[in-house]
Amino acid sequence: MEKRQKILKWLNNLINLFLLICLLVIVYFILQVFAVTSFKIPTDSMVPTLLPGDCILVDKCSKGARLFDVAAVLNGEEFTIHRMPGWRNYRHNDVLVFNFPYPVSWDSINFDVMLYYVKRCIALPGDTVEIRDGHYKVKGFDNELKNIVVRKDLSFFFYGDTVTAPSSFPWDPVLGWTMKEFGPLPVPAKGDVVLMDSLSWMLYHQLITWEQKQPLRIDESGHIYIGDSLVRKYRFRENYYFMAGDNSCNSQDSRYWGLLPEPFIVGKAVRIWKSVDRETDKIRWDRIWKRIE
Repeated sequence: MEKRQKILKWLNNLINLFLLICLLVIVYFILQVFAVTSFKIPTDSMVPTLLPGDCILVDKCSKGARLFDVAAVLNGEEFTIHRMPGWRNYRHNDVLVFNFPYPVSWDSINFDVMLYYVKRCIALPGDTVEIRDGHYKVKGFDNELKNIVVRKDLSFFFYGDTVTAPSSFPWDPVLGWTMKEFGPLPVPAKGDVVLMDSLSWMLYHQLITWEQKQPLRIDESGHIYIGDSLVRKYRFRENYYFMAGDNSCNSQDSRYWGLLPEPFIVGKAVRIWKSVDRETDKIRWDRIWKRIE
């Protein structure tokens, strides 16, 4: 009888342990989906704020976690991204993690569930952003953009006539925007209406094509069509953002590919929870639990 009781007690402990593990897995899954997740920084595009080898925590719930059918995404089927309610909007200078919206071509928005970028939010929906002499300016935003130190490097790098600043989005030689002299570019907010002309087509055709799920085209006379329908005005269905890396001289950001749709944003980077120097394989203790600003 005593031996049987010991076996039953052992089985009971084993079941309790199994249930505890299942509970922890469920809690972990819920936190990953709805609250916070982790990403590892692979490149130096956000130096000095983030270094290669930093592992960061990303807050999903402040703006609201995304819900979508991962199986449909992986199978190339149509899907919709829903966002849970949150308690704050994204702000200027937030460091955001997002699915890179132009994995195939900078002229076409696509969702790659496995491809993530991290950049700083420079301009919000409804802003107008420009770059003058390598310095970012956002109309109506008088506070300092936090990547100002690195942007000075960009300004000094392209000086005089000895170095020509590379071309930039929207890659039109007549418009002539460069990494040093860019814009002004109005960043659409949900509900904004734009008159459709050749400039609007140039700046927003990939956004409108993605929203409408059919091609936007312009004819020789400058008329704009969605499918076969002539369009004189367009009302945007989503919010968009202008993103930039702190290491401006080595960052593939909105200067190259344009604007970021809000549904592609995972969340705000908040803390570095681990940091390993990739060259020495040593932990950077001074960066542990550092706040990301």
